[in-house]
Amino acid sequence: MSDMNASGGISQSGPTSNMAIVSLVSGVLGLSLFPILGSIVAVVTGMMARREIRESDGGLSGDGLAVAGLILGWVGVGLTVLGICVFGVLFALPFCLAFFGIASQEFSQLLLLAM
Repeated sequence: MSDMNASGGISQSGPTSNMAIVSLVSGVLGLSLFPILGSIVAVVTGMMARREIRESDGGLSGDGLAVAGLILGWVGVGLTVLGICVFGVLFALPFCLAFFGIASQEFSQLLLLAM
C-alpha cells in the first residue's frame, strides 16, 4: 500500500504480516466452512499478528487485516456459543416440561419410552 507523504513523494509501507492474512482467512472460514476451529485460529493468529506488527516498528503492515480477523473470529465464537445454547434449550425443554408435569400425558409417556 502506498500513500503520499507531506513532501509530495510516495511512502512505502512494509510488507504485510503473514499472520494477519492467516487471521483474516481463518475468520472468513470460521463463519463458513470450519465454524469452531476457524474462529479460534482467527482469534489466536490475530492477536499474534497485532503483536508482531507493533513490535516491528513500521516494518510490517496489515494491522487492519489482523483486526478484521479478530472481529470475525470473535463473531464466530459468539455464534457457536449461541448455537450450542439454543440447541441445549431446545433439547432440554421437552424433558423439563415432562418433569414438571406441564406436558400432556401422551407426551410424557412418549418421553419415558424414549429414555
